[in-house]
Amino acid sequence: MGELRRAIEDRHLVLHYQPKIELASGRAVGVEALLRWRHRSGMLVPPGEFVPFAERTGLIRPLTLYVLEEALRQASEWRDVGLNLGVAVNLSARNVADPQLPQDIHRALLRWDVPAARLELEITESSLMAEPVRSMEVLTTLNQMGVTLSLDDFGAGYSSLGSLKRLPVDEIKIDRSFVANMARSESDAVIVRSTIDLGHNLGLRVVAEGVETAQCWDLLSGLKCDVAQGFFISRPLPSVDIPSWIEAWRAKGSDRGRDAPGPKVPA
Repeated sequence: MGELRRAIEDRHLVLHYQPKIELASGRAVGVEALLRWRHRSGMLVPPGEFVPFAERTGLIRPLTLYVLEEALRQASEWRDVGLNLGVAVNLSARNVADPQLPQDIHRALLRWDVPAARLELEITESSLMAEPVRSMEVLTTLNQMGVTLSLDDFGAGYSSLGSLKRLPVDEIKIDRSFVANMARSESDAVIVRSTIDLGHNLGLRVVAEGVETAQCWDLLSGLKCDVAQGFFISRPLPSVDIPSWIEAWRAKGSDRGRDAPGPKVPA
């Protein structure tokens, strides 16, 4: 706990950003901020190894505020060089139930002069279950502020149509397990297609994460999915690399993603 607290205070936590591409136009529309801990050993520690620990010890609030500030600061810097990208930040169950969160976000948006709609907060349905009443109040306030809300991992775990109808969300993200297997599994393909249709019928944007092959990209494009994210497009990148990556993506014209620069996972 002491090491993680010092890492937050000394700014030894870094964000990498994974691009999100609009399938219809091939345009980069945003990035997801993914946290890494630059440990004193020199290693970059992935979030799965310390975020659950932060949730148990109460460090999740300062950790999340750090991520929000850094992501919004970066969005402001990108805007100054002509890149108007939305930036997505993941929230934990403790964050969603924190009544101070909307005020914290409001101050950060003002500090970095970022429009509320440019900030996207990703939540999971399971994160709402601990304190559903308070969580709904927080999400409703954020929605009224104009912040974009995204329901992550849709289709897995506790996802339900009843919750989707009640939640003030703007988009759903199809769980990567269905997307990754949709070219090989008819059942997964049906789930992906049905989720896209459901989202559109409810007036929601639909994002597919875990896009790892050209075949998957083409299938999603044919199903009129809105946005794609995954290793086929790009791995998470340091913030300094995002402008050049965007420029290379634009220069290639993307050919619906076939010539996406950066590492790809073979089919």
